[in-house]
Amino acid sequence: MSVLAIFGPTASGKTAVAEALAQRMPAEIVSADSMQVYRGLPILTNQGAGRLVGIWPTDRQRTVGEYQGLAHAAVDEALAEGRTPIVVGGSGLYLRAALVDLGLPPHVPEGERARWERLYDRFGGAVAHALLRERDARAAGQLHPNDRRRVVRALELWSAGASLAPASSRLWTSETRHPTTIVGLDVPGELLDERIVERTRAMFDQGVEHEVREAGHVAPRILGLEAVLTLPPQEAAREIIRATRRLAAYQRKWMRRIPGVVMVDAGRPVDEVANAILEVARTRQQLPAR
Repeated sequence: MSVLAIFGPTASGKTAVAEALAQRMPAEIVSADSMQVYRGLPILTNQGAGRLVGIWPTDRQRTVGEYQGLAHAAVDEALAEGRTPIVVGGSGLYLRAALVDLGLPPHVPEGERARWERLYDRFGGAVAHALLRERDARAAGQLHPNDRRRVVRALELWSAGASLAPASSRLWTSETRHPTTIVGLDVPGELLDERIVERTRAMFDQGVEHEVREAGHVAPRILGLEAVLTLPPQEAAREIIRATRRLAAYQRKWMRRIPGVVMVDAGRPVDEVANAILEVARTRQQLPAR
């Protein structure tokens, strides 16, 4: 059996399409969204059905490395049980992590980062950068001495036996852990903008303000959280719409870089989109009918 992956910008209808597909064949939806993994904010993060949705508390920012192991396990379990994993999301890095073994850098203890931060602050960027150049010339060649955050990150990765600039990266490789069809949802810009506005208004109608207040302290960076907490409702909605438009533009650029992506017109009803994707997947993968 094979994997079906669906990527698209925010408000392109990914969740609805994935759920429609799951009704058409034996399938397991696996979320690949960097914000939907946190629980307590289902309205703000537009959570739907599937594995790896609302699994983590919001006490700290999680990493793609923590997500990757869970995603691989979910995909493998679905395949072992004879179901097609439908990996769906708008977080490009999380989607790739679910499909590919990215070879992510090892975890570095917080104390190690603090050590390099102290060195940078005491001796300055030029000295820290020169030290990095002696240890990892490739990484140093890509960084400016004044870029404190990345110089420190490069030094701590070097101390863990890794590099900020590895000789090769699997992020854009066409190889996947399992045979996979990757579909990109292509929505005309004007229609996508309308959907973003509609979805933002619906969030406030559904009570996103109460949800955010009840969530308490939220460590992860989640789009719209600060706006809802600090602005009057109308201003918050406008800010969320602006931020979501920027995110969608970035996601559309990322989508077109995915190796082997098959673009599908998603500016039509959900059932038509699901049927079109199913036809593509069956042609490529010989998927079973339900």
